[in-house]
Amino acid sequence: MSDQPQGEAFVTIFDDTYDQPDCRAYFRMMDRLGYRNQHHAVAAFRAGLGALMAARGIARPRILDFASSYGIVTLLMRHEITLGQVFARYRDPAFDDLAPDEVIARDRAWLGALARRAPPLHVSALDIMPNAVAYGRAVGLFDEGFAEDLEAGAPSPGLAAALGQVDMIVECGSVAQLMPRALDRVLAACGPRKPWVMTSPIRGNERAAASGVLARHGLVQEVLPVAPFVHRRFEDAGEQARAIANARAAGHDPEGFETAGNFHAQVLLARPAGEGGDPRDWAQPLDIAPLP
Repeated sequence: MSDQPQGEAFVTIFDDTYDQPDCRAYFRMMDRLGYRNQHHAVAAFRAGLGALMAARGIARPRILDFASSYGIVTLLMRHEITLGQVFARYRDPAFDDLAPDEVIARDRAWLGALARRAPPLHVSALDIMPNAVAYGRAVGLFDEGFAEDLEAGAPSPGLAAALGQVDMIVECGSVAQLMPRALDRVLAACGPRKPWVMTSPIRGNERAAASGVLARHGLVQEVLPVAPFVHRRFEDAGEQARAIANARAAGHDPEGFETAGNFHAQVLLARPAGEGGDPRDWAQPLDIAPLP
């Protein structure tokens, strides 16, 4: 997960946290900046997954965690835990002086004992950062992981084989909306029955290029009926000014949202036209209470 790729000036990039040998710096950065996107988006992702499973008769769905980083989306989708509890875990000073292999061993044991949600998931992870993918595999979050840059080239045979079985693609934060070449290559490898794609981009980060890619693969994109929710706090006044300008340029009213000091996000769903019915009628609710 990343706010956006290199080369863009919209948001601050925290690259130093994204390829450490363990997850400590990453989760502590998220905690410091008040990340909330995953808390809200995963509730909508799980609601969408339930509708997809009912529509296609799927018992054990296969998920692609796109731009997975250390697997926070997978963690919240797969286990009985909240984002706040994850942050609290890594605030513990006991983690400060551990070697990376000790953190990995602790996290593997912790996750092994943590209750799992239904349904059982098969998760493939995709990210350009090898250490983040390796961490997720080592602790048991990902069933398989691929450190590949699909903006630069086609998927490896192993990744292509995994994509051919994917039922849903999930991504938090905006990367999928800013990487149309990668999205195109992913969907091309997914076979004739395309997966649903659920993302939660920052308001103003939506890209027509991504919508065009989805349409070419037979997917219709819509904004889910979920109120805009906090993504994270702004790093500085310059970032806030850029966010307000970008939100307005995309047709959003920033008053009470970006003007209040936080990036805000929304949930987008792309699926074959009408499959799964009206989201307002899904069995699982789309909204979830704010994280304190």
